[in-house]
Amino acid sequence: MFNGLLIEKDDQGYRAEVKAIDESLLPEGDVSVKVLYSTVNYKDALAITGKGPVVRQFPMVPGIDLVGVVEQSDSEKFQVGDKVLLNGFGVGEVHCGGLAEQARLKSEWLIPLPKAFSPRQAMAIGTAGYTAMLCVIALEKNGVTPDKGEVLVTGANGGVGSFAIAILAKLGYKVVASTGRADQAAYLEKLGASEIIDRNTLSEAGRPLARERWAGAIDSVGSHTLANICASTKYGGTVAACGLAQGMDFPSSVMPFILRGVTLAGIDSVMRPLADRLEAWQRLADIVEPEMFDEISADISLDEVINTANDLIAGKVRGRVVVNLAQ
Repeated sequence: MFNGLLIEKDDQGYRAEVKAIDESLLPEGDVSVKVLYSTVNYKDALAITGKGPVVRQFPMVPGIDLVGVVEQSDSEKFQVGDKVLLNGFGVGEVHCGGLAEQARLKSEWLIPLPKAFSPRQAMAIGTAGYTAMLCVIALEKNGVTPDKGEVLVTGANGGVGSFAIAILAKLGYKVVASTGRADQAAYLEKLGASEIIDRNTLSEAGRPLARERWAGAIDSVGSHTLANICASTKYGGTVAACGLAQGMDFPSSVMPFILRGVTLAGIDSVMRPLADRLEAWQRLADIVEPEMFDEISADISLDEVINTANDLIAGKVRGRVVVNLAQ
């Protein structure tokens, strides 16, 4: 038996509860891991609260991120005692995830913990920081360099937004942060944002084409916000889309793409190939400085996860939430 957060759905309804879990619940896998840290991402919050159809089989341990120590391995890739990191691959959705003291996983989903980071630091970055890095790489590969102009980051107070701002600023970009929380302006400026704009300026229906402003953008919001960003992106610019906090619709037109050559780059972090993961984590190791972790992340216990998930859905959480399972 081990402690974990378990989501169940039956005749009594949909519920999430911290409880003792029998090891027999764990699915098949060739590596067993003692989990040291996990996180609460927006997707985890949707799963825990039942606000979104994230979990596809029950019962389920949520948690799309984890870092831990290998306790048993039938894989040649990992030995007992190795520290490993996981992001995505349907863990926490169709395969029990990181919000428990134990996990059983497939070795092809795991990468070694980067030497530059402690286990806690790796989860302060987590899927949010890793996704932000994938977005930045997409902008770079499409020619969006600091000299091209402003880069917009939406959902700026969230995990992806926070890391996107910090990474872009460190690389020399002029970053504009879009947020619905004006009281967090000092936080965003400390991360490196040169200007803060109200998210309401982007969230309503807009014109198919607007005044050109953004050389690039990283958007975790979707819907009208993403449409308006594309409409106001400069000729040849790139928008990296990685989320749908406002909605999964995209009420746009082809005009930004065929008249201005705008690129809309979809960023999937869940099934990303191993080479892309290793590249992103190496870039993070090169860029992220220790003080970023204290500014962007905070720690909670497993017992605090459910309340935190509700706060996250309500827009009350800033940055990253790291769950300490090694206490």
